[in-house]
Amino acid sequence: MLMLGSASLFALMAVCIRLASAQLHPFQITFFRSGFGALFALPLLHGHGWQLLRTPRLGFYIVRCVLGMGGMLAGFWAIVNLPLAEAVALSYSSPLFVTIGAVLFLGEVVRMRRWSAVVAGFIGVLVIVRPGSDAFTSGSLVALLAAALTGAVTISIKSLTGSEPADRIVLLTTLLWIPLSLPAALSVWQWPQAGIWPWLVLSGALGTGGHFCWTRALRLADASLLAPFSYLQLLIVAVLAWWIFGEAVDRYTAAGAAIIIAASLYIAWREHRLARERRQQVAPVTSAEPSI
Repeated sequence: MLMLGSASLFALMAVCIRLASAQLHPFQITFFRSGFGALFALPLLHGHGWQLLRTPRLGFYIVRCVLGMGGMLAGFWAIVNLPLAEAVALSYSSPLFVTIGAVLFLGEVVRMRRWSAVVAGFIGVLVIVRPGSDAFTSGSLVALLAAALTGAVTISIKSLTGSEPADRIVLLTTLLWIPLSLPAALSVWQWPQAGIWPWLVLSGALGTGGHFCWTRALRLADASLLAPFSYLQLLIVAVLAWWIFGEAVDRYTAAGAAIIIAASLYIAWREHRLARERRQQVAPVTSAEPSI
């Protein structure tokens, strides 16, 4: 439920970003999203006090935020410059990168069937991107870069949740994003018009809310299991892009997204089944142990 809530909030944030792009460059939108997102995260201090900002892993936070800022800049650029549904569909190749990263950095075990699903997912990416055709653009590569960096961020958050409170991860991340996003914003700076401010404020609120739910979800379950449940975002974005911007989803984006989603859902189902089998194997042994 937390992951589904996160997906819904991030979908609405993507629409706000596109609306704000009527005047502003995506780099500047990134800065305002970070600034307002930090404001909406500050109430976390009320319940925890200033000790929430103290961490022995500040260096890890900085690396995680640099990766996250790179993903955000690339992702916002893709949302503004690609059809909205295509940008979000490509972003959902992120679970494929998460699976690879979960093996390399979290020690999760991935078997042949799951690797086959990863390969199938990347075939879906190729269907959307169509390299070598007239439809291929460099913007698609930017969206894939955003997906890869988002996958790295998911892995880093999963690592942090083992020792850090979820509220600290949200607050420190949003605060660190402000100085990290400022240089890119200054390079394209212009003062927002009055009608743009509501979308900037909403993007910050929705982004922080989505991050809040995402971080808590990752604390409760494996990254590779949770990632596929965020696909609700694609459905919401596709409907809103058609309704608000008049963008239809072409057959290649629909087919590629379906392949990516099917592959990722198979990964989730497979991991759930294996986890259940492991619990069943442990249960008889546990019940046979004598009481002490």
